Amino acid sequence: MVQKYQSPVRVYKHPFEMVMAAYEKRFPTCPQIPVFVGSEVLSEVTGEDGSLHIIERSCKLNVDAPRLLKKIAGVEYVYFVQKNTLNWKDRTLLIEAHNETFASRVTVIERCSYSVHPENEDWTCFEQSASLDIKSFFGFENTVEKIAMKQYTANIKRGKEVIEYYLNELIAEGITEIPRWVPPEKRALSKPAIVPCALPIRPAPVSRLPLESLSHSGTKEASCSSSSTADPATPDADKLDADYIERYLGQLTPMQESCLIRLRQWLQETHKGKIPKDEHILRFLRARDFNVDKAREMLCQSLTWRKQYQVDYILETWRPPAFLQEYYAGGWHFHDSEGRPLYILRLGQMDTKGLVKALGEEALLRHVLSINEEGQKRCEENTKIFGRPITSWTCLVDLEGLNMRHLWRPGVKALLRIIEVVEANYPETLGRLLIVRAPRVFPVLWTLVSPFINDNTRQKFLVYSGNNYQGVGGLVDYIDKEIIPDFLGGGCMCTVPEGGLVPKSLYQTEEALENSDHIKLWTETIYQSAHVFKGAPHEIVIEILEGSSVITWDFDILKGDLVFNIFHSKRSPQNSKKDPSASTPGVNNVQLIEKSWVLGVDYSMVESPLMCREGESIQGSHITRWPGLYILQWKVNGPAPVSGPALPRVDDVLASLQVSSHKCKVMYYTEVLASEDFRGSMTSLESCHSGFSQLSGGTTSSSQSQSSSLVSR
Repeated sequence: MVQKYQSPVRVYKHPFEMVMAAYEKRFPTCPQIPVFVGSEVLSEVTGEDGSLHIIERSCKLNVDAPRLLKKIAGVEYVYFVQKNTLNWKDRTLLIEAHNETFASRVTVIERCSYSVHPENEDWTCFEQSASLDIKSFFGFENTVEKIAMKQYTANIKRGKEVIEYYLNELIAEGITEIPRWVPPEKRALSKPAIVPCALPIRPAPVSRLPLESLSHSGTKEASCSSSSTADPATPDADKLDADYIERYLGQLTPMQESCLIRLRQWLQETHKGKIPKDEHILRFLRARDFNVDKAREMLCQSLTWRKQYQVDYILETWRPPAFLQEYYAGGWHFHDSEGRPLYILRLGQMDTKGLVKALGEEALLRHVLSINEEGQKRCEENTKIFGRPITSWTCLVDLEGLNMRHLWRPGVKALLRIIEVVEANYPETLGRLLIVRAPRVFPVLWTLVSPFINDNTRQKFLVYSGNNYQGVGGLVDYIDKEIIPDFLGGGCMCTVPEGGLVPKSLYQTEEALENSDHIKLWTETIYQSAHVFKGAPHEIVIEILEGSSVITWDFDILKGDLVFNIFHSKRSPQNSKKDPSASTPGVNNVQLIEKSWVLGVDYSMVESPLMCREGESIQGSHITRWPGLYILQWKVNGPAPVSGPALPRVDDVLASLQVSSHKCKVMYYTEVLASEDFRGSMTSLESCHSGFSQLSGGTTSSSQSQSSSLVSR
């Protein structure tokens, strides 16, 4: 498996020429990096005007590996070839390195770059990417990989510390400014001065490249894009600044930073800038122990869920009934000692049976989701207030009054359902759960609930029985004395409702709950889902009564790669054909284009086919030229349609479908607008009820215009 690393943008608040001088002082030896033994110049080229300096070296490294492994490998040192391209005119240094030793067994590539900060020419940016591919290593592949990861991460941040050390040394020597390179003709007219190119540039910090180190991941290198101010509150949409990560996301290891950047880049490529905020992405990475593939799958499922059920608008649309505000014994109460928002839940005083009977499970779920959305909002606010990353909240649960009445089976079922939804879509938002005054019945409830809570969350639970929460080791260790609620012996007046029994007069019948106006997150949605099979596309028909109408669409590719087409039909489809292999309940697959139809005669393509990858979110619009029937089609990627008889359809491919693994899934929403009502492409989503997650920190997109239509990803 190829291991990859991508660094954030690291900023030196010093001019490029000063950083290069400090960089040069690291060689020929550097006590701070003992693994670097020495180097030999292989070639060296200097441009005629002195602005370009290219040097290639063979670098000798003493790898910190077990003696036995070195003996089996038959080497004491490993060698890397490193090429440095310094351009004084453009003020850039590009470093490329790869391993010579065991090149047939292990491939190590690294690419680093120093460049001028795009918004402050007196600052210097540094980036690096790396990859490691161990094909074989005497049966010790896993061991070598672990050594590589450990050594590489240990040396990544040390590289910046060494540069800072030598910068301070230069300043102590009285060198605070080094003149920039100037063309020879201009230099001759000015007073003699020490030009930067007079400083010989030696190899880059190859000590960060032991045999098992990582290297260039193949991602596109671009200029640095961090904030030019001391407060990196708004980093560039494409790059993350290391200072921004530390200030707003917290201390991450180099590999954790790399996982965040790689997942963020993938989201940018598939969602074209409309991605969740960095702290939200980070929560999913933490929930999956920074496994990028697992975190990506979990995050994409959650984003689809948010979009499908319009969760982003809960705080705007959800208005809890008056009796819920009175009998739901929970609310926000200042913050804990670490600055996390504090939520208090007096579960023992809550009539769970009465709430479910009076409100219904769906509305209760909606209320809990609104609490979680509010919690994320409060975390962002506290991050600004306390000047440090606050990404989770603390929940204080008072169980006084908990009894067998709370173990009512439908109530427990509703609780488990809520826990399941919250665990899947709000991971790592709970920083700590303090349970106080736990009665004897609590172990029974815990036995029912705990299997639905993941290990990471369970480790954040602290349970106090009786009065153990008072005094040292109790609540005062986590909540300031002046904030502890009065009903727990503190001096702070708490406005959280006391709960109590819900009057039976408020109970609703099951039929009334089913017919209530509350949006059911489980069943009702403006989006539809469909399965697409190889040879069996999914098609929908839209009737246009007036020319110059606008067909808009918004769809997500949930599984597989698809091709999206739009056709204008001169014939009316017969009864829709459903794929017989998709007769399973909940599976939607419809074909409308008859196999006897001829492309270019019976129907015509009005947009170029759009290739859509798994995980992509697509929005677009088409301005119709003629009234009539338009068919939107999603099909498995394959040969483009050609004029002549259509390929065999469902009846002909049934046998192959039954054994085919080419199954894709799409979630879509369409809308037809009059041209005068259309306020731009679906990119802005102003014309429909759908939208990208409001967790998104960016709104940029790229679009493809085709004659009278716009298809934007």
